[in-house]
Amino acid sequence: MDSVPCLRVSQCHAQQFRKCLQSEGVLDLSLCLVKDSDGTVLLPILPSGLPHLDLQQLNTMVPDNRTCEVVWTQAPLQSKKRKGQRSCIELEETLQELLECHGERWTGELKRDIPRSFQRHGDLVLLGDNCFCLPLWKKMDNQLWTAVAKGLGAKRLAKMSQISSDGFRSPVVTMLLGEHSWVTHVDNGIRYEFDVTKCMFSSGNITEKLRVAGFDCRGETVVDLYAGIGYFTLPYLVHARAAHVHACEWNPDAVEALRKNLKANRASERCTIHQGDNRQLQLCDVADRVNLGLIPSSEDGWPVACQLLRRSTGGILHIHQNVTSPLSNSSVIPQVSDATQRVSGKTADRDAWQAWADDTAQRFTSLLKDITGSPWRTKIQHIEHVKSYAPHVHHIVLDLECRPS
Repeated sequence: MDSVPCLRVSQCHAQQFRKCLQSEGVLDLSLCLVKDSDGTVLLPILPSGLPHLDLQQLNTMVPDNRTCEVVWTQAPLQSKKRKGQRSCIELEETLQELLECHGERWTGELKRDIPRSFQRHGDLVLLGDNCFCLPLWKKMDNQLWTAVAKGLGAKRLAKMSQISSDGFRSPVVTMLLGEHSWVTHVDNGIRYEFDVTKCMFSSGNITEKLRVAGFDCRGETVVDLYAGIGYFTLPYLVHARAAHVHACEWNPDAVEALRKNLKANRASERCTIHQGDNRQLQLCDVADRVNLGLIPSSEDGWPVACQLLRRSTGGILHIHQNVTSPLSNSSVIPQVSDATQRVSGKTADRDAWQAWADDTAQRFTSLLKDITGSPWRTKIQHIEHVKSYAPHVHHIVLDLECRPS
């Protein structure tokens, strides 16, 4: 493999730089990033993107004195595609050996029943529920899970079957191999600890967590109405440097993990945990900023958010919502190219997001007047697209500025 240009950055800011390079179109998405022994990370860059790289501007992204630099490297970089293929090949080879020991034959049906994707949390791999369903695997007993762990380079295995309807959206996860189910996940320099059998990690919200980490909340009091294990609470405390965060969470298992994570990130003294239903929260007139990070909708928390905002100065609400775009009637649309269809689809999505934001702003104006007895004005600061949740359904965040008139 030829030498590849990389941006060397500090590990705690790697995700922030990765997002920036990707938005500029210069990150080589076909290669894996590499963690170096000195605590830095190498982010592979497209050679064609080098002339467009502004190191001086990039070095202003982080508040400390750590600088980034371009280096050329060869050995550690690995193709993402090849890495994934290699994992599948190693798993297949290990399982074939196991089957031979039991006098069984490797078949295409068995091959289709092994996992092609999974979640990795340190030495624990979490499998989905659509693998190892064939009756033959049951004959292998615990030897199967030992072989799978070996093939995937893991020490512990677990399998998720569904999401519980217990009101907490707890995962239904079974440990297959290993003594305990607590794992550690490091995200943008923040350490998250949680029990995979009781809590889920929302990896799909990484872009929003990075955005929150970029806020300047010095001197602010923030209320996180749906804290979970600290997905947004911790970025507000660690990177945005909020003076204090009130974290609301009603799942006792998530609260246990949240306490551990606050301690692990040395932020316990600047956070107050309110366990229970946030609609019963006994706080009022305290918040400069309220995070409503619940999907498909945080609407139940809207009156609470209004009650929390400072009466004299107001503040900013970050309102999460799954917004559905209207389906187009293909029978009345003339034939157009795929590219035109994609552009038209994106325009329809943005129109739906804007319509929802406009309606939400008006509803908060009315809510605030009803709750406080005084007129307020609201202003849409920003609409952020987090991810596609389902076909024609998008996870959106509205930044809404609310000020007393």
